[in-house]
Amino acid sequence: MALPGFKVMTLTDAAANRVKDIISKTDRPIVGVRVGVKNGGCAGMSYTMEYAETVNPLDEVVEDKGVTVLIDPKAVLFLLGTEMDFQTTKMSSQFVFNNPNQTSACGCGESVAITPATPAALQSAG
Repeated sequence: MALPGFKVMTLTDAAANRVKDIISKTDRPIVGVRVGVKNGGCAGMSYTMEYAETVNPLDEVVEDKGVTVLIDPKAVLFLLGTEMDFQTTKMSSQFVFNNPNQTSACGCGESVAITPATPAALQSAG
C-alpha cells in the first residue's frame, strides 16, 4: 500500500511504552493494536483502536519502537504521516493523533474532520 520503507504512522516513546504496557496486561495473545477511523461524531470522523490478535492480509503493518501497529486498509490515506502520542494531564490520559490530514476537531475532542491524502502526497512522501 504505502511506499517501501515509508511508515504510514510513527509513535512517540510515550505511545510505544503505553502500547507495550497494554499488551503486556492482556489475557490473550495480541500481535499489536489496530488503528482506524470511523464515521461519526459532530466533526465527521473519529479514531478507533482495538487489540489485534492476528494480522489481516490487507492491514498496513507499522513497526516502530518495538511496537506493532496495524492500520486498517480503509484508514491509510486518512492517517498518512500521523504521529501517535500518549498524553497524561490532570483530567485524562489518552492516545493523541497528531495528523497532518486533520482539518478540524469538535469542541469535545471526540471527533475530527480529516481530508484523505492524495496519491500524489504518497509519492512525494517517499
